[in-house]
Amino acid sequence: MKRIGLLAGTLGALIVGGVLHLLGAGHAGDALWAGGTVLALGPAVWWVASSLRAGRLGVDAIAVLALAGALAVREFLAGVLIAVMLTGGRVLEDYALRRTRRDLTALVERAPRSARRYEEGVPRLIGAEEVRRGDRLLVPGGELVPVDGVVESGTALLDESALTGESLPVEHRAGESVAGGVVNAGQPFDMRATATAGDSAYAGVVRLAQETEAGSAPVVRLADRFAAWFLPATLLLAGGAWLMSGEPVRAVAVLVVATPCPPPRTCPRFRARARRHWSRGTASAWARPRARGPLPGRMPSAHAPPSTAP
Repeated sequence: MKRIGLLAGTLGALIVGGVLHLLGAGHAGDALWAGGTVLALGPAVWWVASSLRAGRLGVDAIAVLALAGALAVREFLAGVLIAVMLTGGRVLEDYALRRTRRDLTALVERAPRSARRYEEGVPRLIGAEEVRRGDRLLVPGGELVPVDGVVESGTALLDESALTGESLPVEHRAGESVAGGVVNAGQPFDMRATATAGDSAYAGVVRLAQETEAGSAPVVRLADRFAAWFLPATLLLAGGAWLMSGEPVRAVAVLVVATPCPPPRTCPRFRARARRHWSRGTASAWARPRARGPLPGRMPSAHAPPSTAP
């Protein structure tokens, strides 16, 4: 809520200051813009300091320098615009993080918990973690496929929306691969396990979502590497512009242009949609050409979350 208040304050200062300028009260408008800039500068310094204590230096440092520079050269409109971008980015990041945690909880809660393994020709209920490669399993209709495997007998009609977003059931014939965590939307079928529960496709999705929330996913590490060279490069360009022109406002202009806008700030936390991105890449490794099921729509299942049509 505090960050929403910061966004409201800076946005209000931008709008009211602009109205005052239109009405001919330029000094009052500048004062509001300067106030909006100062309002964001304090929290921005704190955010950068917190990142430094965590051993990370992000591009928010550029925004802090741009805010301070805009105040120093009296470019108050530029300053309040950066303040709106910075506080807006934080609000979007908070929203994305909340969605990540909620969707991650849903992912973990619907993970396969049990399996029906054939023992002496009879399917017996066991924990999903007990499944080993080579086990023959029975997957009844309406239940989750416990692990990755290959259809051994029968035809599998699977609701794969949890992994791929596909809204229609997909048909797998004998010998074709299936992924753990999807729902059997058709008749019971037998399968041969090719992975354990911890190595299954669904477990990979959960791990990726957890890494994303913790900030250790590949896309987050890429953003950190980008900031490591982008920040010094920006400072060099800003210093060069000042030296060549003799005007500090040129350096501030470089900092303003280099300040990150809200959408890239939220990219590292792409949240539980990570399962979609993961499935389009990694999941394609186990996928084979498949035919859609004959049903015009997906059979309802208590295990399956609401699917999103592509």
